[in-house]
Amino acid sequence: MKVAIIGANGQLGTDLTEVLSTEYEVKGLNHADIEITDIDNVKKAIGSFEPDILLNTAAYNNVPEAEKFPDKAFLINAIGALNLARVCQEMGTKFLHYSTDYVFDGKKGKPYTEEDCPNPLSVYASTKLSGEYFALNYCEQSYVVRVSGIYGKVPSRSKGANFITTMLKLAKEKPEVRVVDDEILTPTPTYRIAMNTAALLKKDAFGLYHMSSEGQCSWYEFAQVIWDIFGLKTPLLPTSVKEFNAPVKRPFYSVLENKRLNSINCNHMIDWKSDLINFLKGSF
Repeated sequence: MKVAIIGANGQLGTDLTEVLSTEYEVKGLNHADIEITDIDNVKKAIGSFEPDILLNTAAYNNVPEAEKFPDKAFLINAIGALNLARVCQEMGTKFLHYSTDYVFDGKKGKPYTEEDCPNPLSVYASTKLSGEYFALNYCEQSYVVRVSGIYGKVPSRSKGANFITTMLKLAKEKPEVRVVDDEILTPTPTYRIAMNTAALLKKDAFGLYHMSSEGQCSWYEFAQVIWDIFGLKTPLLPTSVKEFNAPVKRPFYSVLENKRLNSINCNHMIDWKSDLINFLKGSF
């Protein structure tokens, strides 16, 4: 069986390629290989390989930049997903598209399930939600997988870093590091997402899924684990979102419950802290 992965050299794509290559013929497609905003290019790039399954990790995920360039964000995150869904439908290819916890506004205050109504607060989140609808409604054999607080061996290509590498850099360069303690999420390693994706692909249970580690924490608690594992001496202090005066609205609470994965006996995600400690110690 043949699998194509768009964004194969990115943070999530790298681990998907590694995991899925053990049981499928995998072809990685990066920006030089495919332009998802051009449907003719999509037909050519995908048609030449004729995959049984197509996974899309490509996204315009620089949240502040999306506010400045909403047209570009919509073109990649929404129209790109639409083009891929249409071509997959024509070819009879299964389509898996990744989305984000940011589609919620955080007002619920407890874990969101797939049944909760989204209310995106930013351009980025709005374009990702549009991409979800396009993926689910233009390809009959489609999965949409929402993830949260992802980190991996390869930094995000658009951001040039992830939270872990950013914290280590700041700890080395700054006299103290301040991290917000009033935004709650679930840090999730890309390797674990890749492993659970492999399990999901074996089930023809198409639709919307949440796929995050279990439990929740603040960004400050996330950073505390990094400090503990590496024995960092730079003072780490809690702060609030208000002190940073961020230019973009983000949900204060975006924890996901893997309800649909549990319903099909396909939730292999574990506690966020255990996964993070294993990752920082180089276990995977």
